Amino acid sequence: MKESEQQHIFNNWISQHKALLFKVVRAYAFASESQDDLFQEISLQVWRSIPRFRQESADSTWLYRISLNTAIKWSTKERKHGGHQSLDHMEHALLEDNPMDERLAWLYDEIATFDEIDRSLTLLLLDGFSYKEMANLLGISESNIGVKIHRVKKYLISKSSKYDNHGI
Repeated sequence: MKESEQQHIFNNWISQHKALLFKVVRAYAFASESQDDLFQEISLQVWRSIPRFRQESADSTWLYRISLNTAIKWSTKERKHGGHQSLDHMEHALLEDNPMDERLAWLYDEIATFDEIDRSLTLLLLDGFSYKEMANLLGISESNIGVKIHRVKKYLISKSSKYDNHGI
């Protein structure tokens, strides 16, 4: 593959799927500097993956797999080196130029407390992936996906009722 063709594919993927990539970045990195680092790492892995893309899945599925795997490895490395901080100390990172809906900010806060697999499943579920697609992406059985998603939903429902009742 020529570098110009690779650059063209890369530019298209990044522009078309920027929201998907940022969703993963936001779920795994909390400080703006960490988010920048993770986005760069994901972008690099996307660039490297282009020659291996055989179009056996949708671009978005391929990018999700790359970004989730990269984010999981990155967050593991960050925790190992003490770079992972809880959101309690990172309130300023949640503030953006365009204020986020309070409920969406709450959801991201909750997702950030999940382990890597549950975090990944939640993001995939929110984007409408089927259990089969999630199983293929994450390498776990569809029945395991169902159990994990049921537990995540149950947890979020219980937390949201507390959120609604206390006006947090």
